[in-house]
Amino acid sequence: MEDKVKHLVDWLQAKVAEAKVDGLLVGISGGIDSAVVAHLIKKAMPDHSLGVMMPCKSEGDDLVHAQAVAASCDIDSLTIDLSETHDVLFGTINETLEKADLVNVEQTRLADANLRARLRMSTLYTVATNHRYLVVGTDNLAEWHTGYFTKYGDGGVDIAPLVHLTKGEVREMARYLGVPDTVIDKKPSAGLWEGQTDENEMGTTYDMIDRYLKGESIPEKDRKIIDAMHQRSQHKRDGIGFPPAF
Repeated sequence: MEDKVKHLVDWLQAKVAEAKVDGLLVGISGGIDSAVVAHLIKKAMPDHSLGVMMPCKSEGDDLVHAQAVAASCDIDSLTIDLSETHDVLFGTINETLEKADLVNVEQTRLADANLRARLRMSTLYTVATNHRYLVVGTDNLAEWHTGYFTKYGDGGVDIAPLVHLTKGEVREMARYLGVPDTVIDKKPSAGLWEGQTDENEMGTTYDMIDRYLKGESIPEKDRKIIDAMHQRSQHKRDGIGFPPAF
């Protein structure tokens, strides 16, 4: 694990030098992936790293856990509450759609959730520009393979150090780095609506996805869910589509 952490810290330092910027920042959600990234960027850039907490009608102890993460790695941090901003923007969009009789009620919750993620992305890039920092992503291999991230939301980043690590490997690294147990042991959630958890939304578990990605045998129903998620989300990994040159 020491070698893995050193490999990622060296890579982060190289990306800063390559981009000719001053440092690194991450959005700290109170979840395990952003906690690991916070610890890594603090090691990579001890005097030029920042954690940004962005509650947006957040529930439970997410902010408390995020603050505990910042304290555990002694990273500089700031909190920007996006609740009011989200209310104004989502309200304006919905009001316009309603007046035009164009509201698709079945998509409203997802649109709301994705807007929260994209507001956080915009916030991170605004702060990053102010500091001349790179925005560091938190997606792990399981999330990348299944597309379990918001396009131009938490998927809108400059670099993604955890993309080759399964959820289980992220958990192992978290314990090695000293991430608080309350964060390591909590149910993974993007915090996009009340009671939301990653595994309930996906219909399978991170353990099943990890086993699948390692080539192990898993139940057919889980394999079908994972394959379908991968196929549906291919556009997220492909980036912007361009027509053939003519």
